[in-house]
Amino acid sequence: MKRKIYKDLLAWKRAPVRKPLILRGARQVGKSYILDEFGKKEFSRYHHFDFEKSKKDLVPLFKESLSPDVLIKNLSLFAGVSIDPVNDFLVFDEVQNSPEALTSLKYFCEDMPELYICAAGSLLGVALSSSSFPVGKVSYLDLYPMNFREFLLNGGNDLLYESYKDAIFEGTVSSIAHGKLWDCLKEYYVVGGMPGVVASYLSSPDEKVEGMKRVRVLQRELLDGYRSDFSKHAGKVNAVHIGAVFENVPLQLASHMADSVQRFRFKDVIPGKRGYASMEGAIDWLQKAGLIYKVPICQRSQLPLKAFTKANIFKLFIFDVGLLGCMLGLEPRTLILQDYGLIKGFFAENYVACELIAGGEKDLYSWTERNSEIEFIKDCEGNIIPIEVKSGLRTKAQSMRQYIKKYNPQTAVMISGRPLSLKGQYMINFPLYYAGEMVASLSALQATNLSSRRHDYSN
Repeated sequence: MKRKIYKDLLAWKRAPVRKPLILRGARQVGKSYILDEFGKKEFSRYHHFDFEKSKKDLVPLFKESLSPDVLIKNLSLFAGVSIDPVNDFLVFDEVQNSPEALTSLKYFCEDMPELYICAAGSLLGVALSSSSFPVGKVSYLDLYPMNFREFLLNGGNDLLYESYKDAIFEGTVSSIAHGKLWDCLKEYYVVGGMPGVVASYLSSPDEKVEGMKRVRVLQRELLDGYRSDFSKHAGKVNAVHIGAVFENVPLQLASHMADSVQRFRFKDVIPGKRGYASMEGAIDWLQKAGLIYKVPICQRSQLPLKAFTKANIFKLFIFDVGLLGCMLGLEPRTLILQDYGLIKGFFAENYVACELIAGGEKDLYSWTERNSEIEFIKDCEGNIIPIEVKSGLRTKAQSMRQYIKKYNPQTAVMISGRPLSLKGQYMINFPLYYAGEMVASLSALQATNLSSRRHDYSN
């Protein structure tokens, strides 16, 4: 499977000054796979050490010594082959099982900076938050589920993928390409971006119905695995709270009939518990495990956006849209036909959140003021851009009009079922399948002043 993070791994390898790398990401998003591909293609030899499968043998090595020279000697003995610190590539997989192995990266950085070494793990975010890991001694990369572009890239239709790439630069998309991309997006709504699920679905392109049945089976297995992780890594009591929050997120998303997702409510999520304080730990655990995305809600649209948020007012989204559909029991046919009533707005909004975050948007916010709300707002080089999300062709946007009237932004964005429209407009329209390209496109638009010809959208 082709992943866009491969270019980032190459850039890390080729950097004149390099630190040990930590690859973060939720369970089963493809960390081991991409590091295996990278190791085989880019190095004459690479060594993979799994701290889950070989915990009994590996963990004691790091308790005995953190000296890079000693560790390389012992790891060579364990692997049965001599490790070359100058040319070989080392991977510490599932490294959250050994705090000492994480700490060793500091000493590899200081005493053996020539070594190509990467640590990865499904719960590294949780592990790092509880350890005294030295700041400034490692580099980080985040791996997310495959976004729509990666899904399209691996789908086997090279002509459609080329049309997808060309259209974003040309600022327009043909009607036939738009129709085919829209059909692919509906498939992505079912499949989502978990690499194993995607690979299974794409393995039989002529049997889509059967492929979607397999998809749901695999997704249920993944969800069972996450639930097992709660018990295994968080303790019995915490696991109950974490599980309750995780299961409640999709239920709250689907409970709103309006287009925009509402703030996460704490009442009745955990029996006998009320308020943010009683759920903060569970939400934080899920967020650090990469299983949910937290989007603060701003009460004013002014910089810095964080100053106009409250700790207990936010939206929560599931990290993969395919798993969201599975958790809600939405049949593939229902998603393909877009036949799930007025509530489908939440599905598009969750999808867009995932696309923006995977596309590099680290600080994503929402906006609510009085009776108006905008799904997302972002700081784009000092300019706050409102982003409204619509699930189809109907794009009435009273909240956007109110926002523009009050804040007069330089650019406004609509993400909907309508075709791409970038050229010379104040209100820019991105089709839903281009949501992941929006961040880079907006920066390019601002640089070329394509948004300077403002339409009077406030009337």
